[in-house]
Amino acid sequence: MTTGKQAEVQAQADERIAALISNANAVHSAAAAVAGTVGPKGLDTMLVDRNGETIITNDGITILTRMEASHPAARMLVNAARAQEEEVGDGTTTTTILAAAILSAAVAQVTRGVPVARVIEGVHLGVRHALQALEEQARPVGGIAEPVLRQVALVAGRGHADIADLVLTAAGMWGQEKFADPTFKLADCIFAEERAANEVFHGVVIQRERLDRDGPGAVAPVRLLVLDDALVPEELDQAALSTDVGFRRYIELVQEFRANIRKLAEIGVNLVVTDRSVDDWALEALTDAGVMVVHRVAMSEWRRVAEHTGARVVRRTALRKPAAELARYLGHAERACEDERLGHVRILGGQGKPMATVLVGAVTAEVVAERERIARDAAASVQAAIREGVVPGGGAIELHAARMVEQYGATVKGMAAYGVQCVADALRRPLWQIVANAGYNPLEKVGDVLVAQGEGGSSGIAVDCDTGELADMWLLGVVDPALVKRYALRTAGEIAEAILRIDTIIRMKGDRVDPPA
Repeated sequence: MTTGKQAEVQAQADERIAALISNANAVHSAAAAVAGTVGPKGLDTMLVDRNGETIITNDGITILTRMEASHPAARMLVNAARAQEEEVGDGTTTTTILAAAILSAAVAQVTRGVPVARVIEGVHLGVRHALQALEEQARPVGGIAEPVLRQVALVAGRGHADIADLVLTAAGMWGQEKFADPTFKLADCIFAEERAANEVFHGVVIQRERLDRDGPGAVAPVRLLVLDDALVPEELDQAALSTDVGFRRYIELVQEFRANIRKLAEIGVNLVVTDRSVDDWALEALTDAGVMVVHRVAMSEWRRVAEHTGARVVRRTALRKPAAELARYLGHAERACEDERLGHVRILGGQGKPMATVLVGAVTAEVVAERERIARDAAASVQAAIREGVVPGGGAIELHAARMVEQYGATVKGMAAYGVQCVADALRRPLWQIVANAGYNPLEKVGDVLVAQGEGGSSGIAVDCDTGELADMWLLGVVDPALVKRYALRTAGEIAEAILRIDTIIRMKGDRVDPPA
């Protein structure tokens, strides 16, 4: 090979390594933003926008999605964390730390001369074996009444006992069968309000006030119409209205609409929930008839209302149906009332599916937002634990998996073993960070735990962050949902492999947009 050709090949190799280092550094910077929050002694992060508005939080997904991430690799990591949040509701900080650690170890191997393809192969093998180790250590949860669920809620809820108790009470109200529904999310029943008292109740909340302040503030028993439409007369286009026939048709539609509104009162409707606007005449007529009207309700909320009360959601054309038929579409509940201080409407004791709502309160808006995030994390973790059991927390299970992966790596032939070692090294990082945040020497403590786990054969040994002593996390009640840990590791492995596969970074030219004709 000529000297010139050798130089060209070397330049291409240097460019590939430079791209990998750039991507790994971006992911490391994103991970550094959340690393200080992990563990019982983790601290908060303050996010500040251009207007000086601040968010103080310990929540990983909030930090990742709100911080300014301009590098493409960092945005890939943020998107992966967001996907984890949507799927299991927790574990985004662990995902970020593991992904950054795998990439850092991979960069070290590549710069030593290990081919990227072999590192990717080894990472894939290592993650797969680590997932197997996690599954083997998971302990099933017998049901909602299991005491271990409170420990799960406490750990995910950052030690807030009041929030843990609220979440568990709500879980009991929903019932075990509801958790078998793959579309159900316990976190969706969490609401936070400034100046509210903590409580759990049978019912649902609409985050809107009643439309007319002169209307009733409470109705009982409830006969409810849920309208996925605007409560207004049907419209005609301007061309039709400009003709005599069209204008007469418009008058007929208005008269028909008003007759339908009067029909609602006749069949005993006393609460109307609609996702759009309400005609002024209709509002006045309904108010005079003692009907509470709530408009512009979010889809997620009116769907819960319909499910809880047994209402059938209708369009406004359904109002033309005979009174007896329309009455069959109504929902029923014991009571509906507006809380004027908190600015929402509650529907209690629905005759449809039983539902529970958790109301979390605090003194200021900033604290309320953080308590809501904490409660949602606790709810998501409880649900994940019910689904797939629990594993020891505090970084213990990751270190156990690291030991198993390292043993497995000794059996892997060829240079893929270096990639397996990257996973083993990365799995030490969560405990390392937890110990560092607690103010202890992470090198010393991680080494001690490795020895203790190896000698005692327990996957639960880690560090008690209050005393600095080694302890069994099972006995301390420090447990995490197996599903969250498994998903975090799998996501971290996938994002690390995706970034390792990037060979070259090329800036795209701007898309050409032709001017409108």
